Amino acid sequence: MKSGFVKSSPHFFRLIRRAFWLLLASLLLLAAFMPAPLQIAADPAVTPNPVKSAWFLLWIQELVSWSRFMIWPVLLLCGVSFLLPWLPGQVREHQARWFPASAAAVPAATGATRPPTGKTLPTSS
Repeated sequence: MKSGFVKSSPHFFRLIRRAFWLLLASLLLLAAFMPAPLQIAADPAVTPNPVKSAWFLLWIQELVSWSRFMIWPVLLLCGVSFLLPWLPGQVREHQARWFPASAAAVPAATGATRPPTGKTLPTSS
């Protein structure tokens, strides 16, 4: 066995597969017997008050409702999160690489054989 790899057992994957099917069956049963809490159909002539944004933006909307300057800490947090891979203190040999040098030929080969945009490859019938 190669060093740096962890041995796995087929028993573990059987357990994962059983858990997946059990979760899927329970979700389907819940979906069948518990209706979704939907509202009435949207009326474009009437805007609800207060207007609510999508679920993934609700926290930003709440922050901005307190003060318009509360967007700056959010942007700062996003910037710091973006710069995390380049911050000092990381050991180079433990970092993962998205595109290793040994796999550089694969994108070049697939890009060279891809037809131009809007064109399709001829098919044999």
